[in-house]
Amino acid sequence: MTPDFALNAVHRYAFRFTQTDVNDFARITGDTNPLHLDAEFAAQTPFKRPIIHGMLSATVFTKVLGTEFPGYGSVYLGQTLEFLRPMFVDTDYEATFTVKEFNTEKHTAEILGEIRDVQTKKVTVRGMATLMHREKIA
Repeated sequence: MTPDFALNAVHRYAFRFTQTDVNDFARITGDTNPLHLDAEFAAQTPFKRPIIHGMLSATVFTKVLGTEFPGYGSVYLGQTLEFLRPMFVDTDYEATFTVKEFNTEKHTAEILGEIRDVQTKKVTVRGMATLMHREKIA
């Protein structure tokens, strides 16, 4: 194992999404639910304004795990997700990734990912990823 990727190691990633990001995600996926795109429609919902697609928020997991922690060479084997609170455009979030378990024989790790609203500190998305990486999980 590399020193920066060990049991209980933590990696943080700050981010925010814009309405353009949401629009692009809707165009690419075909998920044009007005809850994400139409302020008038969203105003009539419990959220009162458009929310980010849950799966758009989850793209942070694959971005970080595939390019930063453990990084290039990672193979995604599985991911659980819980969408606990709505996320909104132009809001600061921080994703935290914590290594919870290693299997050195299979070169796999279980990594807990949580996204928090920076202002409220509340968890919006939580999930457990299973990754394989032959160089960093040895």
